[in-house]
Amino acid sequence: MRPAEEVARAAALAGPLGELLPPVDFCCAYGSTLLHARPDASSMVDYILGVPDPLQWHSENLERNPDHYSGWMARLGPGAITRLADNIGVGVYFNPFVEWRDKRIKYGVVRMKDLAMDVLTWDRFYLSGRLQKPVHVLVDHWDVRKINTINLKMATSASLLLLPAEFTEYDLYAQICSLSYMGDLRMLFAEDKNKVKKIVEGSFPSFQSMYRPLIQEYIAEGLLKTSSYGQQKAFHQDCGASATNELFSYLPWTIQRRTQGRFASNCKEMPTRAAVSSKNVAATCVRKALRRRVMVSSARQAVSGLLASGGAVAARYLGKKISKAWKSRTV
Repeated sequence: MRPAEEVARAAALAGPLGELLPPVDFCCAYGSTLLHARPDASSMVDYILGVPDPLQWHSENLERNPDHYSGWMARLGPGAITRLADNIGVGVYFNPFVEWRDKRIKYGVVRMKDLAMDVLTWDRFYLSGRLQKPVHVLVDHWDVRKINTINLKMATSASLLLLPAEFTEYDLYAQICSLSYMGDLRMLFAEDKNKVKKIVEGSFPSFQSMYRPLIQEYIAEGLLKTSSYGQQKAFHQDCGASATNELFSYLPWTIQRRTQGRFASNCKEMPTRAAVSSKNVAATCVRKALRRRVMVSSARQAVSGLLASGGAVAARYLGKKISKAWKSRTV
């Protein structure tokens, strides 16, 4: 995409923030609409909005845009909206199918503290997974940018533990992209089976700009060696115990503690480092931990979305997802 087109597109994506919604501390657009210069007219543009106080933000937004909410949530008010997001969902409240000019948008509102906690600890592995993939940041926040560099390093480390000794640059990005879909119930029936492939192929240069600096760090540390594989890089990683434990030490403690047994789940003090006996043990630990987190988070958010949207809107949204998934499986 040419620079002038990129600027125009960024302005179009940012339009709802200035004209429609109350101020936010952080905003990014994400999803399949970012992969195409001219997305389908029926596609929704997806946003994550970080705000300091969701209760106050929803109060103001209900005054401005009551039609963004289902009738019963609008009647219950901002207190019920935030309780639904926090107690049933994973801290994010989504309003889908919002009409703005000639576009449809979907936006999720999250408390900045909860966003930072998930990005740093992977405690829910919901927003952290989205920020591991290319997004279009429209309202930047220094703290989010800083902690997301840690998130990207953790995602790289987890992916290396899951990959074989030899792999390509595409394989690495596909594995990173796949992390947040492990255990996602929607992948069984309501998501495009080629989702990961489309994301990586549609935004390969963006993945490179995000992860190549980290790859260079791993090469400098001796954890990776590189060679050419056609038009892209190929890698060989050290699968020995020392390198494996080095990678494992970069993961959040919520993942590392699975190696410590039941005691660690109740332990309030985080040890400095957990050790694993082999790469297979580390990979199994990562896989099980992420699948459980993603499964729980996706289920909770699905129930929250169902309750928030009401039957008709939820059925419309689910129907669209299932239709897209069905087409991907019949091609």
